[in-house]
Amino acid sequence: MDEQRNIYLVGLMGAGKTTVGRQLARRLGRQFFDSDHEIVERTGVPIPTIFEIEGEAGFRKRESQAIAELTQSEGIVLATGGGVVLDSANRACLRSTGWVVYLNVCPRLLYERTKNDRTRPLLSVDDPMAKLDELYRQRDPLYREVAHLIVEGSHLVAAGIVQYIMREYSRQCKK
Repeated sequence: MDEQRNIYLVGLMGAGKTTVGRQLARRLGRQFFDSDHEIVERTGVPIPTIFEIEGEAGFRKRESQAIAELTQSEGIVLATGGGVVLDSANRACLRSTGWVVYLNVCPRLLYERTKNDRTRPLLSVDDPMAKLDELYRQRDPLYREVAHLIVEGSHLVAAGIVQYIMREYSRQCKK
């Protein structure tokens, strides 16, 4: 494996992909991207507005286009949106063009991290905790399928996760 291989972070909303990704990119001297932020930049509107106008299907189409473009870069760290793994083409693209890290965080902690965040359209429901449980059951097997490394992130702070990822990246990718 190449030591400049892209690193992609996957996991549910609130798992810490952006926080960990920024720190990881800084430590590695790489450029950092967040696919959700890229979509907002390209459209000029927040994600809830995209969901309102185009629905989830419209957002997922934009997400797939952003992933296809971002993964053409070299030596980047990318935090993906939580639902990126729903599309098999996205999973194949991520797996083949980079080293995928799944930040696995239990739904209860995800709820605690996201309960006051009004920018997450999928959690704008009567019972956000039940929705997170459902999303976790649906997506966890897909995250595991695409991941080269699974990080149990429920009990670690971002700096510890970054250290662990860097150690494993060095061990697995710099051979």
